[in-house]
Amino acid sequence: MTTDPSRFDERPWGNYTVLDEADLYKVKRIEVKPGKRLSYQKHARRAEHWFIVSGTALMTLDGQEINLGPGEAIDIAVGAAHRIENPGQEPLIFIEVQRGDYLGEDDIVRLQDDFGRQGTS
Repeated sequence: MTTDPSRFDERPWGNYTVLDEADLYKVKRIEVKPGKRLSYQKHARRAEHWFIVSGTALMTLDGQEINLGPGEAIDIAVGAAHRIENPGQEPLIFIEVQRGDYLGEDDIVRLQDDFGRQGTS
């Protein structure tokens, strides 16, 4: 898969590629490395829908842990605290659909982070 550098971003936990976007939505392909997890975070202006493509996911939603596998999906409401981690031995790949009136990366409040990035982006 060839990636447009302006739409691809490498992170300490893995990477993401923006597949499509418009004023009120953004679609990302997100890959999480084995044993890694994203920040426990929330957003003020967007909701998200996650669809697991491959691998296993341990998702935390407002303090509740939920196991997800390929073909399963979950909705995250605006303001809900959430995190996804990869407890498996192979990459976790999921599709994220963001919906809201603002979709910037600075609409993240990190409640907990393995990489020292707590606070607002």
